[in-house]
Amino acid sequence: MLDGQKVVPAANSMKNFEALLRSKFTHLIILDSHLSLIGTMVRMGKQAKKKVFIHADLIQGLKNDQAAAEFICQTIRPYGLISTRGTTLEMGKKRGLVTIQRLFLLDSRSLEVGCRLHEQIKPDMVELLPGVVPELIQEVIGRLGSPVIAGGMIRTRQDAEAALSAGASAISTSRKELWDVRL
Repeated sequence: MLDGQKVVPAANSMKNFEALLRSKFTHLIILDSHLSLIGTMVRMGKQAKKKVFIHADLIQGLKNDQAAAEFICQTIRPYGLISTRGTTLEMGKKRGLVTIQRLFLLDSRSLEVGCRLHEQIKPDMVELLPGVVPELIQEVIGRLGSPVIAGGMIRTRQDAEAALSAGASAISTSRKELWDVRL
């Protein structure tokens, strides 16, 4: 799904997104965005031959419900959708988008709830946060059998390498200094 891309850069501003459009990366993530810009950003990505994932939960001005998910899928049509919400992921799958379940590992209960959601929805991938705990990356891969993107708190090349060594398919990061690291 990521065609071997080991770093998936995440833009949290239009300036960063525009820089990524000129980059070598094929797969990009739009983190924080505004409803008035998200459609334009996805179109810009498609024109630049990029596969753009949008984090549906972080679109300002758009409620996190089924109607919003349907709007994203039918009107904006990104390559993929990232969300913590089952209804959003279900809608993305139904509409043919690549789906990534964002799973925050706060405690053992959040892991159990996340695993149950994964079993119900069967997203294409999981983004695990924080992505700096190799043992948990291995556990989640073993339990879910889905490719894992390690994200959150990855601050150094060593953090990225540890996540990949633990079995993560890729890392996601908004840290520009990690965008050009060869892994």
